Amino acid sequence: MKNERIKNQYRVNEQIRAKEVRIVNEGGSTVMPTRQALDMARSQGVDLVEISPNAQPPVCRIIDYSKFLYQQKKHAKEMKAKQVKVEVKEIRFGPQTDEHDYNFKLKHAKEFLDAGNKVRAYVFFRGRSILFKEQGEVLLLRFANDLEEYGKVEQMPALEGKKMFLYIAPKKTGAVKKSQQKLDREKRENETKNAETEDGNTDNGLFANAKNGEDVLKKLQAE
Repeated sequence: MKNERIKNQYRVNEQIRAKEVRIVNEGGSTVMPTRQALDMARSQGVDLVEISPNAQPPVCRIIDYSKFLYQQKKHAKEMKAKQVKVEVKEIRFGPQTDEHDYNFKLKHAKEFLDAGNKVRAYVFFRGRSILFKEQGEVLLLRFANDLEEYGKVEQMPALEGKKMFLYIAPKKTGAVKKSQQKLDREKRENETKNAETEDGNTDNGLFANAKNGEDVLKKLQAE
């Protein structure tokens, strides 16, 4: 079916009704009467193929029609192979997501964006946990902030039924090079987390997300 569409896309030989055509080849182009172009094609044992019917005059090539169709099919296949297929990867949170789970999902989101995929992160509210929708929004804002070097927000957190969604698109494909400022900040954060763990004062779950999210909100308001 696909080959038939390609085959029927072009007029060939006697199907070409224009009085004159422009013949293109490696040496350039020449305008001549269609009858003369047909005689030239026959003398070479090939075909006259109309490749641009809307041009004035129509543009044609003198080439074996089977060879021409093969070239078109090959070119279409190469173009399709070059197209980057963007997938949407989902990251699910609960309103009580702890730090370990958050960092695990953040790592995967970075990998998804780094590979050129979009990320749809959402918080699922089960039963009465819908009362914590503000904390869910804070969590997603924090998530967007932590991914600022990898992606850009396409849609801010929005509640749809029992789920609150955040959409992030990749900034670019290929490896993401972190700035020195980002590296220093991550180092300080890790040192702080380690110190809190040793002291036994690490906050987990909803309250940790709320605390970190409030910091993000303050940062956004300041900007």
